[in-house]
Amino acid sequence: MSDPLFHPLTVICAGSCFAFSGLFYKLYSDKRLEVQKLKEIPNFQPDHHLLRILNASSNKRLHYVAVEGLVQAVGEPISSQYVPRCHGVIQKITVHEHWKYWNSLLKSWVSKKVNKQQTTNTVPFTLVQPGSFISDLSVRVDSPLEASGDFLQQVHRRVRNAKEGLMDAVLGELSGEKPIALEEREDLLRVGVPLTAFGELVLEQEKIMRIQPPKDGRSFVLIPSDYNSFMQRHQNSATMWKGLTVLFGVTGSTLLAGFIHAGLKDRKTS
Repeated sequence: MSDPLFHPLTVICAGSCFAFSGLFYKLYSDKRLEVQKLKEIPNFQPDHHLLRILNASSNKRLHYVAVEGLVQAVGEPISSQYVPRCHGVIQKITVHEHWKYWNSLLKSWVSKKVNKQQTTNTVPFTLVQPGSFISDLSVRVDSPLEASGDFLQQVHRRVRNAKEGLMDAVLGELSGEKPIALEEREDLLRVGVPLTAFGELVLEQEKIMRIQPPKDGRSFVLIPSDYNSFMQRHQNSATMWKGLTVLFGVTGSTLLAGFIHAGLKDRKTS
């Protein structure tokens, strides 16, 4: 009879648990370090407190900060082409053609997106303090298209099937390619939504504040939420990886201890 202490199932189960525990600990450590670095970044709202700090800073400049506020257009906002009474400050309209191509190796039709057309429109906008209906202070967001972050919201998507006649079908079969659908999509950064910008903050003239891509190479990021919600998501992620580390570590230890106990018990009774 094989020794249960060294049964392959023991090695596979316990080893896999310890391996996953190590992986999750690495992810937890990376996320915890990321959270610590984020906490070191000063966080502000567009108010008089921020204006006083900028006035007292060297060269009227803060090299890397987070500013949270509500999106407000400077002048007339952009109206959605598809959704009534929907307005934004950045608009991206994307049109894809869906085609089918005959794959001679697979002996089947393969779908692909081709002929992508994208149009982007922007208007100047600022961040204003949440809860302030009338405010003389705001932070203008400069060069938003250079920012990273998934800050646009999909407001419209439609897929229209291509109309295909008999002649089109015959030509498609002969050429090995044919259109099947047209997909259109509209994404907006909407007026009034919360936005947190990470970048360099400068004071121009007396009360004009502007956040822009940092000159020291750090990332210019726009986050579609308030600062506290953004930080809470990162902390929840760190907590999840920590919990999985403990769970798989304890499971692996329990399995290993159980197999060892069973093996020693069998040896004593034999």
